[in-house]
Amino acid sequence: MTERLRAEICRVGASLYQRGYVHASAGNISVRLDDGSFLITPTDACMGTLEPGRLAAVGADGVQTAGDRASKTLALHRRIYAADPDARCVIHTHSTHLVALSLAGVWTDDDIVPPITPYFVMKVGHVPLISYGRPGAEEVAERVFSRITAMRDRGTPIRAVMLERLGPVAWHHSPAEASAVLEELEETAKLWIINGRALPPLADDHIDELRRHFGARW
Repeated sequence: MTERLRAEICRVGASLYQRGYVHASAGNISVRLDDGSFLITPTDACMGTLEPGRLAAVGADGVQTAGDRASKTLALHRRIYAADPDARCVIHTHSTHLVALSLAGVWTDDDIVPPITPYFVMKVGHVPLISYGRPGAEEVAERVFSRITAMRDRGTPIRAVMLERLGPVAWHHSPAEASAVLEELEETAKLWIINGRALPPLADDHIDELRRHFGARW
């Protein structure tokens, strides 16, 4: 199981890199294992050239046990897992259009882009903005934890947040599913930007239909 997950992390990392969702040494991926421990990409590693044996192994207590030095965002990943027990993979990138959007101005702090396509509503849902903090800062991890729990308590659980000036963080049951959330989010931001940030959202009755038919989190 662990070897398969190591290979999957590297496969997803390479795919994101090859298609321009990450660049240089930006971004990181983690997976939570059945025993509560984690695998996470090393700090300053290139997502396009990850090696399974060099991924950092971290215990449930946050102490690294093997591999290259863990990503500086380890605290953020651990707080997301603590906030969402269903999360088994977390991916963070510096996706171009999403970072550009956080610089130019998001739609609202609770929804960085409007629900302009059905697949965004179905596959992503609400994505709040998290105010700026230095990469790896524990206070940012706490802000994300608080926003996840607050949104769940409101009856609108989330699968992603946007770190101001840094990039999106998405999570799901597997690396492939977390990557799909992140990709749909980036492509929606791209659509909104190239259309002058002037597209109207889907009508309320269309969103209600997506809730009924697909269980959309909106």
